[in-house]
Amino acid sequence: MNTVAAIDPRHAAGQRLRERVFRSATLVAAIVVLALLGGVAISLLAGAWPALAHFRLSFLTREIWNPVTEQFGALAPVYGTVVTSVLALFLAIPVSLGVAIFLTEMAPLWLKRPVGVAIELLAAVPSIIYGIWGLFVLAPVLQRHVQPWLIAWLGPLPVIGRLFQGPPYGIGILTASFVLAIMVIPFISAVMRDVFETVPDVLKESGYGLGATTWEVIWQVVVPYARTGMIGGIMLGLGRALGETMAVTFVIGNAHRIGSSLLAPGTTISASIANEFTEAVGDLYSSSLIALGAL
Repeated sequence: MNTVAAIDPRHAAGQRLRERVFRSATLVAAIVVLALLGGVAISLLAGAWPALAHFRLSFLTREIWNPVTEQFGALAPVYGTVVTSVLALFLAIPVSLGVAIFLTEMAPLWLKRPVGVAIELLAAVPSIIYGIWGLFVLAPVLQRHVQPWLIAWLGPLPVIGRLFQGPPYGIGILTASFVLAIMVIPFISAVMRDVFETVPDVLKESGYGLGATTWEVIWQVVVPYARTGMIGGIMLGLGRALGETMAVTFVIGNAHRIGSSLLAPGTTISASIANEFTEAVGDLYSSSLIALGAL
């Protein structure tokens, strides 16, 4: 004989109440996040409006940045931000991928944890420490040994030679890209490692059972399975590179100009704001810096 347990009406009412409270709390949390984001966007647009109204679209297309004549353009900082971030990813992605593959597929157990902890500790180093190291250690090494070699051997080439011409300053876009690459490697490699660890063992064992080598299993099983997570890690690294301030400010040279050479000094959006905001005199100057942040 089938029996149906009686449901206590008070218990059911309590469950419904808790459900409504939970839904309301999550909705409020989502609304608060959206409100904060909207408030930041509105504040930036309000602060940037005087500059945008004065310069209009020319603010995005002009290289000039002259506080004396109050002529401002965002092209040089935007160019420096994009170039340093893209070049940093170009340098960091292969290293991060290699580290993640080594830790998940090749490293012995006694080495896996120490290397993993070391990678995670790199992410905890303050950015200003990277900047000081880049200015006093990396920049002199590049100036004395790396940049002269690049100028001598790659400078005369017909196409890419323009990227490696000019005097070896030590500081510049290339140096900033190296520092950024070192800073984003821990983030990208940590995400890739976690994603690779989610690949089911049965898939890898099936590949080995069919006679595939370790190389083939990695590139034909592991990487395709984890492709979406890898892209997420790369986007995380890109966001870190785009928003970095102090480390880049130390080593990029802080020059508002656009040059074809990666060895030349440049600037980024965050570096320009950090260098000049406290010294900005006049509403148009301050508004132009806020407009850079709004970009």
